[in-house]
Amino acid sequence: MSPETTRSLERARRLLETRTPVLDAPALRLFVAEYFERGRRFLDGLDPGRLPAYVLDRDALSGRVRQFVTAFSRVLDPVSFYYAVKSNNYSGVSEILLENGFGLDVSSGVELEMALALGARDIVFSGPGKTERELALAAAHSESVVVLVDSFTELERLEKAAAACGRVVSIGVRLTTQPSGLWRKFGILLEALSDFMGQAARNPHVRMRGLQFHTSWSLDPGNQTAFIEQLAGTLRHMRSSLRSRIEFVDIGGGYWPERGEWLQPAGAPEGRLRDALGESPGPPDLHHGLAAAPITVFAQTIAEAVGKHLRPLLSARICLEPGRWICNDAMHLFVRVVDKKGPDLVITDAGTNAVGWERFETDYFPVLNLSRPALVERPCHVLGSLCTPHDVWGYTYWGSGIEIDDILMVPTQGAYTYSLRQHFIKPLPEVVTL
Repeated sequence: MSPETTRSLERARRLLETRTPVLDAPALRLFVAEYFERGRRFLDGLDPGRLPAYVLDRDALSGRVRQFVTAFSRVLDPVSFYYAVKSNNYSGVSEILLENGFGLDVSSGVELEMALALGARDIVFSGPGKTERELALAAAHSESVVVLVDSFTELERLEKAAAACGRVVSIGVRLTTQPSGLWRKFGILLEALSDFMGQAARNPHVRMRGLQFHTSWSLDPGNQTAFIEQLAGTLRHMRSSLRSRIEFVDIGGGYWPERGEWLQPAGAPEGRLRDALGESPGPPDLHHGLAAAPITVFAQTIAEAVGKHLRPLLSARICLEPGRWICNDAMHLFVRVVDKKGPDLVITDAGTNAVGWERFETDYFPVLNLSRPALVERPCHVLGSLCTPHDVWGYTYWGSGIEIDDILMVPTQGAYTYSLRQHFIKPLPEVVTL
């Protein structure tokens, strides 16, 4: 046996002995009870003939906005907020965010066009590989759009686009937080920042105003604070004439909702390995939970890092780009059982093309039977109506039973579902705002 094989087997042994934390049962029951109550309220305002449907909870969305703004405004000043449209690109979500005083963070020309159509006047345009058409659109609306430039060549192309329409465009530059692996597709290296700012100064149709970075999918603020410290180390050695041009530092998003990450057995590391070995990853009623920090902890910890590392160097405004944290709890899916093939297998009238990926094979979200509510979880393959075996809503449901025509709710599907939906086999549910 080769040394590489020996090491791999040892790593596999250790992984199989891993015990990913089990989801707290009382917390799960409280969540289910809360959403049974909300689901019944939604049904009062929902025409059953309009199912399947996404239900957008306007009050929940506005409440999340207030909670996020309150947490950060108490500890950071000045601070600005931008909703990451990619997390849920339904125009009604962005409209509600604008009503609540947010700007919009867009990542494509399509999202930028929507933002402009909604009357947004404070837009940041991020993302790699912006096309000439997208840059021209941003330049044409330079009074409303700050372009977060992703590379040196994008800076050159933006200068040409801005010159062509006789505009001066405000820009920031995205900084790479992981210089190896797939995440290096985003932004420039920290060590290239001074060179970038010097090149920007030589382009008469752009105005360098700030910096942006994004760490993504953070269960706690450790990733954000670590990069703030790295950034300060670079800024400390930058010429003061360049540093004085930095008017904002955009810390991006990545704030995980406080319930944390809920996983099916196949989503836990040890379960993934068992699945690859052709074994059962675990029983269907086993749910794992990875804890996340409350948003007040994110706010306080990030503010302390800003105060310690950035404030001695900059008087810049801090910008935040929440997406998942804002919209996750504000949209839910309602489907109907159309076939029962056994006591432990039902088919619904909607498929997971409504969420755009095989989410529920690895991520756990309770499936609630609103027609027969009960705080009891029962094993059952709850499957969609697509012509693929990967069309899974869950391996259990909460209720006293399940029959044809029962209405099921899959709660908290507001983030990275609607935006990823696919026109595949079945029509997409419509959105109902309540």
